[in-house]
Amino acid sequence: MSDVLRQFKASVFQALAHPTRIAIVEVLREGELSAGAIIEKLALEQANASQHLAVLRTKHVVVARKEGNQVFYTVRDPLLIEVLDILRCYFQAHIEESVTMFQELERMDRTESTEQ
Repeated sequence: MSDVLRQFKASVFQALAHPTRIAIVEVLREGELSAGAIIEKLALEQANASQHLAVLRTKHVVVARKEGNQVFYTVRDPLLIEVLDILRCYFQAHIEESVTMFQELERMDRTESTEQ
């Protein structure tokens, strides 16, 4: 794999390396929203939202469009939503695995305590 591609991937992951930025991308799943609507839906402080939106714009994750005194945001490419969906599936798979392992350990502990 080329270094350019690795750098691109790292840049995307850097842009998404904060839970608030992921929440912004997820809230844009259904389409374009104004900055005010994003702030309201996620209960963010305006300054905080502006910082995160700036990172997402700089890393080309979202696209901004100005209309009058409002700025509207959309996800640049819906494939990114699919990436987040895949990560959710990955998380769920590993959580389920961990829960199963925990349940097995509990069964082993109960078995050992009844044998004593």
